[in-house]
Order: sequence, then C-alpha cells, then structure tokens
Amino acid sequence: MSAHAASRPRILTATFLIGPATFIAGLGVIGPMLYLLRYSFNKYDPMELMIETFTLSNYGEFFTSPYYLGAYLTTLRVGLISTAICLVSGFPLAYVLARSASRFKNLMIIGIVVPLFVGNAVRAAGWMSFLGSRGLLSVTLMKLGLTDGPTDFMYTEGTVIVGIVAVNLPYMVLSLQSVLEGINRNVEEAAFSLGAPPLTMARRVLLPLALPGIAAGTILTFILAMNAYATPVLLGGPSFNMLAPLVYGQFQLNNWPSAAAVAFVLMATTLLLTILVAIITRQKFREG
Repeated sequence: MSAHAASRPRILTATFLIGPATFIAGLGVIGPMLYLLRYSFNKYDPMELMIETFTLSNYGEFFTSPYYLGAYLTTLRVGLISTAICLVSGFPLAYVLARSASRFKNLMIIGIVVPLFVGNAVRAAGWMSFLGSRGLLSVTLMKLGLTDGPTDFMYTEGTVIVGIVAVNLPYMVLSLQSVLEGINRNVEEAAFSLGAPPLTMARRVLLPLALPGIAAGTILTFILAMNAYATPVLLGGPSFNMLAPLVYGQFQLNNWPSAAAVAFVLMATTLLLTILVAIITRQKFREG
C-alpha cells in the first residue's frame, strides 16, 4: 500500500471531524455577518426604519462625521495603548512563570486564570468601587492628607485603559508563557557565557525566539480591546465614545444600517491590523 493511499483515511477522518464545526461556524457566524453587511448598504428612515436599497451613505457619514471619527480614533488609541501595556507588563511576568521551578508556580498560574472566570461587567464594577469618589483610592488619599476632599478618578480615557489592561493581561501572559517554556534555557546560558548582558540577551536572543507568542498575545489582546463594551460603558461613562458601545447605541435607536456600517468598519480595521501584525511577525521570525 502506498503512502498516499494510507494517508487517505486520515484525510477523510479529519474532514469528517472538521466538517460539522465548519458548517456550524459558517451558518452561525458567517451567514449573519453577510446579512448584516447587506444591511449596512440600506437606508435608515425614521418612519419605515429601513429602506431596501444600495447606498454608501452610511459609510460616507461615518468617515465625514466628527462624532464617528472621534469614536474611531479613540478606539484605535485605546486598543493600541492597552495592548502595548499588556505586552510590556506581561512579558516579564510570563518569563518568571516560564522559568520558575517553585512549587507555588501552579498557584501563580491559577491566580492569573481565575479572573477570566469573572465577567467584564463585574470586574468593571470592582474598578468603579475602587476609583470612584467614595472608593478605596479616594478615601486612602484623604486619610493620608494628600487630598482635601473626595477625588473621582472615573470617566477618563486612562481609567478605561486601566480596566481593559486588567481584563486582557491574563491572555497576554498565558500566550507568552507557553512559548517561553518551549525555549531551551541553554540558549540563554550560551548567550551569557559569551558575555552578553541580560538586556542584550533578551533583545537579541529571547525576543526573536518568543515572536510567535508575542504575535499571538498581541493579536488576541488587541482584538479584545478594540471590541470592548462593558469596560468603556461603565468606566468611561456616557461621554466616552468607543465603537462597540456606539454600535449597540445605534441598534437601540433601530438604526440598523448605521449600526451595521460602524460594526463592519470596526471589524475591518481590527482584521487589517491583525493581518499586518501577523505578516510583520512572520517576516521577522524568518529573518531571525
């Protein structure tokens, strides 16, 4: 029996196993998205709600309206900043976990994973009780004599970024840890034996080898940050605009064409930046 004939049952088995999941994904995800895409070319009418037509006016309004553009730029800024903070703060923690031989390592991993079992709205509510005018931070500053009265740290872009980082950081750490554990320690020891300082070793040896984990963590946290809903709504307040809450608001107003257009601009931006990161990472990894 040839190798080609022997591999045929495996291919059929894989197709049989993947087929149902692919069908469900196509029916439950791709189908509704295509339907929503068609809605984005319709016209909104307050009396009829939606008129079946084909127009680019919804996209034109998005890219010419200061309100929509402001929310778009805010979403990009928050997504990029929070992702960068997750990467910079998550890499050292992931490295410590990957190289740790302590018996408490599993407890540390559990401590990182446990917050994922709590909903984003619940965690945002926790930040509200901590950062509010009567929260723990404000009361502590007053008792230390650093402030004269209650200080409200809520409803700012910085507060939203802090909340999103707290939500996304575990994903970054876990993505990096799995890759760092696969890097042989002898590679690091060889760099040190050749006289490389720790920073040089990290920059010239560790980071290039960890690029797949960096890419995976960056893409995952960026997607989550761009599409965040509960955190911007609860920590940013009604005057803080990001695209995901804006989409929900348009649906509440029954303006389905506008909501669909905003949703697809958000999805297209996230997808394009994700592909760009993947391409750059692949090229850097091949060059390294």
